[in-house]
Order: sequence, then structure tokens, then C-alpha cells
Amino acid sequence: MTRVLLIEDNDNLAFGLSRSLEGEGYSVEIATDGTRGLSLARSSHPDLIVLDLMLPGVDGYTLLRTLRDEKISTPVLILTARAEEADKVFGFRLGADDYVTKPFGLAELLERVKALLRRTTAHPVGEGAAANGGGERFGDVTVDAASRTVTRAGSPVALTPKEFDLLLALLRRRGAVAGRFELLKEVWGHQTEVATRTVDIHVAELRRKLEDDPSSPKHILTVWKAGYRLNR
Repeated sequence: MTRVLLIEDNDNLAFGLSRSLEGEGYSVEIATDGTRGLSLARSSHPDLIVLDLMLPGVDGYTLLRTLRDEKISTPVLILTARAEEADKVFGFRLGADDYVTKPFGLAELLERVKALLRRTTAHPVGEGAAANGGGERFGDVTVDAASRTVTRAGSPVALTPKEFDLLLALLRRRGAVAGRFELLKEVWGHQTEVATRTVDIHVAELRRKLEDDPSSPKHILTVWKAGYRLNR
């Protein structure tokens, strides 16, 4: 049975979410503070972590950073009452996979959970490219799908797993446009359209790390009202 670790300090919300997740067939373990949540994330090996950011003990940001520093790659869905994009960007930089802003609809949250779990059980993005061997290049950037590494002008560039998967999805299209929902479906596993800026935030992060001038990109381009494409 798929195991979900829910780290949420609001008892009523934690109870309601756990009942809904169990109704979908998941096994749910609850932690109501960050210290307990971190311990369970290390020891119980959940398939997915649903993580509130505002926690007693260890806050969600610190918990997430600790997990990623320890090379624990369990997918993490952030629950946040903070609507500011800077907070979401910070969460993604620490290694979050997706987020839902409070207050949220239950159907949306369950869809995000299902999407992340589909991605972890499906074949990894870029598997075909890895099998073919060799690196992909654009500008001074080299992408090695087999080792999941990126270098820029010979220096390593640290990408989060989702940033890397998004970059491979754009590379694979050989300059063709990819729509936002198309990328959400391929990289994040979404099956229905949801209102989210997840793709846009990750594109901005890729530009920040890989473009000479992120405000005027030469390679990771926006196609107005259509999506994004990668220009070599």
C-alpha cells in the first residue's frame, strides 16, 4: 500500500486530510510537529510527504532542507498559507516537488498527490535520452541525461530533480513549443489542468542558473500564449 506521511500541526486539518487520503487507498501517518515529522521521514520511508511549512519544533523549510541534504529524495508536496511567489520559489529551491496554497480544494490536493505518485512510479523523464548515450548541448550548457548532470562552461550546475526533468522535456522537443499543461502532465504527472505557476517558477529558476541574462533569455524562451521552447 502506498504510504503518505502528513506533517501538519492543525489537528482538525490533519484528521480531515488523513481520512480523505485513506479514502483514496493510501496508508497515512501523521506528525503534528517538525521534529517528529523529520524522524518519521527518515525512518518510515514514505512514498510521499505532505508538508506544512509553519510547524512547531522544526519548520517546514528546515525539514525539507535537511531531507535533501541527507539525500532523501522522497517527493514532497508543500502546504502553505503563504501566497507570495518568493516563498514558493524558496521551497522549490530547497527541493520541493509541488505546492498547494491554503485554503485549497480537497479535489485539487488529491490530484496533486496522485500526480506526484504517478511520476515516482512511472519511467523517469529522459530515460530514452539516457539510453541513447551522449550529452545534449545548447549555448555553453551540456546536459548528460545518463548521469543527470549539467555543466555550464565546464562548471557543474546544481539543478533540483524537477528542474532537471523539465530541462530534459524541453530538450527532447528539439525546439518545438511545449504548453504549460503538457509540461505539467509530463514532468509532474498531472492529468487535469489546475491553476498553478509551478512550471513558470521552474522555468525562471532554469533561466537564473543557465542563461547569461535571465531577464532576456537566449535559450529557454517563452512563446506568448502557447508555452515554452528551447532554442539551441
